[in-house]
Amino acid sequence: MSWLVTGGAGYIGAHIVESLQASGLHPIALDNLSTGHAHFLPPDVPLVHGDILDTKLLENTLRTNHASGVIHVAGYKYAGESVNRPLHTYEQNVEGTRSVLDAMHRAGVHRIVFSSSAAVYGTPEVPRVTESTPKNPTTPYGESKLIGEWLIRDQAAATRSTGHPLQHTSLRYFNVVGSSSERVVDTSPYNLFPLIFRALSENVAPVIHGADYATPDGSAVRDYVHVADIAAAHAVAAKKLSDGEPLLTAYNLGSGTGLSVRQIMNAARDITGIAFDPAVGPRRQGDPDRIVASGASATRDLEWTMRYSVEEMVRSGWAAHRANQQEESDER
Repeated sequence: MSWLVTGGAGYIGAHIVESLQASGLHPIALDNLSTGHAHFLPPDVPLVHGDILDTKLLENTLRTNHASGVIHVAGYKYAGESVNRPLHTYEQNVEGTRSVLDAMHRAGVHRIVFSSSAAVYGTPEVPRVTESTPKNPTTPYGESKLIGEWLIRDQAAATRSTGHPLQHTSLRYFNVVGSSSERVVDTSPYNLFPLIFRALSENVAPVIHGADYATPDGSAVRDYVHVADIAAAHAVAAKKLSDGEPLLTAYNLGSGTGLSVRQIMNAARDITGIAFDPAVGPRRQGDPDRIVASGASATRDLEWTMRYSVEEMVRSGWAAHRANQQEESDER
């Protein structure tokens, strides 16, 4: 039983591929390698080098591999940069999702797990969001993810009476961190963990953006979830859709409690053994004091659990960062 993972050679996608393998499902990765890397994938996983905007390629890939479903991870994931690149963001995330759904319909594939985002909530008035919290995205990225959910919802409604209705669920999460393999590393230029690791590697103090929030240590509190836990939830969702089990249209993958930026910095100091005092910069516009997501529904239906401590998150991310640095050095 094969599943196509769009963006399967990326940081999150490659972890999902490994979880699918561990679950007895057979992944095929499709990636344009704009941010993904072929070596992130296990050697026995097929990689189709192509773009999700190429609907015909998607359709052919689904047909050729007799795919049972799609885990749609590919997209432009930089929320802050999406403000400066709205057209690109909508092309990749909205038109890309439309293309995936079109290819699925043409190929007769009726199951999709959508990698959505807690950015659909924007800056909620409650500190802990549930799936019913009002959606009010504040960036083109968040808007594009919400529109993606709408596209899937509408296609499911359109196919409901056809005998082959679209079965689907969307998984929303905040900050994905760590690694389950030194081969796969978060290379984002904007995410907190790689920013910390790059700063420490360059003997520069990492920056806390705002230290006067209404939180116990003054720094902002967010959900940080290990990538292996995120990947496992995608694999469980795919398996349950394959087995015909009903799922909610969306699930939050969250801790319910969160971690502060300063807690992350303290763990980085302890794990790396590098003594540093973080620099304190100004708040970033629109950043709330605390946002975390309740994962109660996912715990009930998707075996969701937070298996990693903050120290384990940092340790695994740091190990992957250092291994990647060594590989780059060897290539030079």
